[in-house]
Amino acid sequence: MMSQDNAKTVYLKDYQPPAFSVESVELTFSLFEEQCQVLSHLRIKRQHPGQLVLNGGQHAEVLRVEVNGELLHESGYRVNGEDWVIEAVPDEATLTVLTQLQPQNNTTLEGLYKSSSMYCTQCEAEGFRQITLYPDRPDVMSVFTTRIEADKALYPVLLSNGNLVEQGELENGRHFAVWHDPFRKPSYLFALVAGDLQHIEDSFTTMSGRAVTLRLYTEARNISKTEFAMGALQRSMKWDEETYGREYDLDLFNIVAVDDFNMGAMENKSLNIFNSSCVLARADTTTDAGFQRIEAIVAHEYFHNWSGNRVTCRDWFQLSLKEGFTVFRDSQFSSDMGSAAVKRIEDVTLLRTAQFAEDAGPTSHPVRPDNYMEISNFYTLTIYEKGAEVVRMIHTLLGAELFRLGSDLYFERFDGQAVTCDDFVRCMEEVSGRDLSQFMRWYTQAGTPRLQVTDEYDAATGTYYLDVRQSCPATPGQEQKLPFHIPLAVGLLYPDGTEHHLQGDSTLVLDVTEAEQRFMFKGITQRPIPSLLRGFSAPVKLDYPYSREELSFLMSHDTDGFNRWEAGQRLAMAVLQEQIGAIQAGEELEVDPALIAAFERVLDDTDLDYAVAAKVLTLPSEAYLAENAQVIDVEAIHQARRRVRKVLADALCARFRERYHATEPDGVYAFHGSSIGQRALNNLCLGYLLATEREEALELVRQQYAEADNMTDSMGALAAVVHSPFTTVADELLGQFYGRWSEDALVVNQWLSLQASVAGEGTLAKVQSLLQHAAFDWRNPNKVRSVLGAYGQSSVGFHRADGAGYEFLADQVIHLDPMNPQLASRMVTPLTRWRRYPTARQAQMRAALERIAAQPLSKDVYEIVSKSLA
Repeated sequence: MMSQDNAKTVYLKDYQPPAFSVESVELTFSLFEEQCQVLSHLRIKRQHPGQLVLNGGQHAEVLRVEVNGELLHESGYRVNGEDWVIEAVPDEATLTVLTQLQPQNNTTLEGLYKSSSMYCTQCEAEGFRQITLYPDRPDVMSVFTTRIEADKALYPVLLSNGNLVEQGELENGRHFAVWHDPFRKPSYLFALVAGDLQHIEDSFTTMSGRAVTLRLYTEARNISKTEFAMGALQRSMKWDEETYGREYDLDLFNIVAVDDFNMGAMENKSLNIFNSSCVLARADTTTDAGFQRIEAIVAHEYFHNWSGNRVTCRDWFQLSLKEGFTVFRDSQFSSDMGSAAVKRIEDVTLLRTAQFAEDAGPTSHPVRPDNYMEISNFYTLTIYEKGAEVVRMIHTLLGAELFRLGSDLYFERFDGQAVTCDDFVRCMEEVSGRDLSQFMRWYTQAGTPRLQVTDEYDAATGTYYLDVRQSCPATPGQEQKLPFHIPLAVGLLYPDGTEHHLQGDSTLVLDVTEAEQRFMFKGITQRPIPSLLRGFSAPVKLDYPYSREELSFLMSHDTDGFNRWEAGQRLAMAVLQEQIGAIQAGEELEVDPALIAAFERVLDDTDLDYAVAAKVLTLPSEAYLAENAQVIDVEAIHQARRRVRKVLADALCARFRERYHATEPDGVYAFHGSSIGQRALNNLCLGYLLATEREEALELVRQQYAEADNMTDSMGALAAVVHSPFTTVADELLGQFYGRWSEDALVVNQWLSLQASVAGEGTLAKVQSLLQHAAFDWRNPNKVRSVLGAYGQSSVGFHRADGAGYEFLADQVIHLDPMNPQLASRMVTPLTRWRRYPTARQAQMRAALERIAAQPLSKDVYEIVSKSLA
């Protein structure tokens, strides 16, 4: 634990290349139940002037250090925090380090630790130093050979990176395995797993004809949930070859499912370690959304083999170089596997509700930060999701063909190297001939830009003008922002629904590069309705004075799937914000009939894709309403959304009932596009029907829950009733659900999360009881996220008027921090946005943060809390 006095900030401007390279690493892990020893031999070579700096961690007790076989005495080194500085080292030397660990006591889940009865590692970002002394930085890349020794009865499976080159028996019932990875990699990509595991096996033949063995390991109780992820892996490998020309480079690829894991998954070279919730799936235990998430994450980690492993980041400030690029690639993959419009809607929904809030908060930072205190705190939506949007904008500006040429050049030029965001963008400049120097401001400037668009039409000359103004609010450390290079995708629709072709296409991408800019379109025969920011071509907030009639028109006629949904969201937002104002004024206001009519048209449009219809008929979330409010009035937002939803449900009850019955299951569960959309629309209709609070709707819920043959429909019925006033029935079904699934931890996590997310005064008491439930475990991050993470998103449940929700969360963060600092720092996030709330709530939230700050804290939590209070 630490305090303000010894917190250290790292700055990008201070980057210096390492003095020594590590030419090869030989590791021997001797695993025992009470302690483990790790022997490492590093062959080092001087590259630049300077001293040899090794990093150590609190979980690795250093027993011996030798240089060229001679014991290193205290006079030969000095320890500065986590850094070991060795004073005199030959330009070429062999460094030997012996450390001792107690993985069973490592609750931080960094380095080497035990999950259930399994040894596993997590080394990104700085976990390898928790195993042995090492220059633990991404620009030190080496070839690793790993020997693992363990009790064969307890740990029959021994895995590490690369190829298995030797295995055999040892004395006393022990055995060993030796793994060699021929590709140079940084230490954060090292991985080890030892356990009593089963696996399924399949294969993939690469485009050059090589056969790759694929194995997915898990504990015996979960082996029936592995087939979907195996198929997702094969689809990912095929897609990456076809879309990016990237072939897998080894003869073996392993995935291991781990119950206790801070992250979703980790792309360690050839040995991907997954949070079990992100890889294990079966129709009766996993929702459609869960299947889609697993497919995307399997793809993401596999795609890292090139965008992250073969070419990695020079330093952690360049984290988005691998994460943003790979999120963009997995988003492309998911779009190709399902509905591109729905995938885009889902990505933008996350961006606008969560990442925009991050941009507007005290921890706002650029896609490439210029400083950090704890790198684990920068695995953020800004790095991942906004970083992906930055790559997407390059794709939009260059087009698919040139972007592919740029990525080919990037992979070929920098294979086996640790590079920067500038290197990536320069490759795109080189193949396209475009100057992207202004575009680089997306990497260096924080905040969400705002575009204010107005238009003018000159009927006499047939000329249409778009006037665009861009601005970006101040963020911590950046008061003034220079203009961004913003690709603004535009379409023009005539009143009869036809589109005006712009330079031979229905969509034209405008380069917005100035603070104020005018664009002119000739040959326009009627005043058009502009379809702006098509496909959400840039991560910005857009202001244009659409009338409600124009939004209704775009909902019906826009050919851009995303903007059709967006028009509906804008119309609903206008109505909801109107209702919020009425509630704040103590008035009753009729819900605009235009919204009801627009929803009715969507319900009547049987040609519209089911999945898109479900998205269009979903009202903006309370989180999105909060993000768009000057001051967040929790109760008014909650009441307004419930009121509008009930009005829609009552007015269109017959239509919702008709569509519900028309989309009922018509066969055995299948995971494919049309079936996913059908279930999405079916469950959405059920939710609206229950919002009418009619007994007949409750009977439909009971019937669906009883007859469901898959988790999507089971959870659809359960969620509908849990978020309804029918609390007695909700408690009844929750009891039945737990009784059936109490032995399945992943399903129970869904049960926990559902209860913790209810918006109500009684939610705090429920959450307190869940922390005492037999199903809850503080050592398991999935359990903590399911309860505390879900509760922090529970509008009026968390934001109680008496401040008890804030006090409760502060207590839990203080309790969790000594066990798992990474997890604790993420749980504190809901408190960090305290400045967005009314004065009374601000005081309560700030008091909770100050109480956390008064404790001895990890630097993970200290950084978040101190920035929030600054």
